[in-house]
Amino acid sequence: MKVGFIGLGIMGRPMAGHLIAAGHTLFVHDIAPPPAELLDQGATACASGRAVAQQAEVIITMVPDTPHVEAVLFGADGVAEGLSSGKIVVDMSSISPIETKAFAKRINALGCDYLDAPVSGGEVGAKAASLTIMVGGTEAAFATVKPLFEAMGKNITLVGGPGDGQTTKVANQIIVALTIEAVGEALLFASKAGADPAKVRQALMGGFASSRILEVHGERMVKRTFDPGFRIELHQKDLNLALSGARALGLSLPNTATCQELFNACAAHGGKAWDHSAMVRALELLGGHEIGQNHRALEPAE
Repeated sequence: MKVGFIGLGIMGRPMAGHLIAAGHTLFVHDIAPPPAELLDQGATACASGRAVAQQAEVIITMVPDTPHVEAVLFGADGVAEGLSSGKIVVDMSSISPIETKAFAKRINALGCDYLDAPVSGGEVGAKAASLTIMVGGTEAAFATVKPLFEAMGKNITLVGGPGDGQTTKVANQIIVALTIEAVGEALLFASKAGADPAKVRQALMGGFASSRILEVHGERMVKRTFDPGFRIELHQKDLNLALSGARALGLSLPNTATCQELFNACAAHGGKAWDHSAMVRALELLGGHEIGQNHRALEPAE
């Protein structure tokens, strides 16, 4: 297929690379110059979203937040200006389900299909082409785009109509945040009690408490490797979507709110760009103890 890809950051760059490797023709755009590695593989750089949409049959966006998607799609020289009837727009960002439904209506009014297809798996999954992809939209558009999804991910599900993919991603981010918090508490408790947190984690990996987060982020906590990954500020954005949506629905999400406050504490200590596994550093500050290092508390950033 002729595919447009807008947003070539930590996630978008490897995802676009997989599409080229699968034999698709790629037209790319970003606010920064496109990575040389993609151009060397045959991608064509375009000056605007409009130019991408004019060239491609399927246009994928992968940008940080709801306002960025709106600007890419409907701003000056945006994707909408370059669309013609029959094309498909696929937003793989993680954004507001409510706004997603509005974006879909605006794209549909131009005679084009719209899929919301947020992903889970982080940078590791993007590089390994093992992302989980949660899709909202029509079955026909999903069937057309599915080969592209299969080049980037493994667990690909059409969840429902427009916005349902984003709703699923918000649910995913609630589970991820709460599990990071649980793993952080467990390893902090073990370390403060005098056990080796690395060995505790190894033992727990063989039991009912085992999880992908214990495996990957538990190791990050023990080894103190908090380079993103998935930045805390992005997970804060996702939990804001969860909490604002819960208010609109009349729901209480108390543990989601607690995790957001722990992320807020990390951000207050200079950690917006830390990997989200660094939520444990807020717990360490509260406990006056750092995992694996006795009598050493988290020090506030200057």
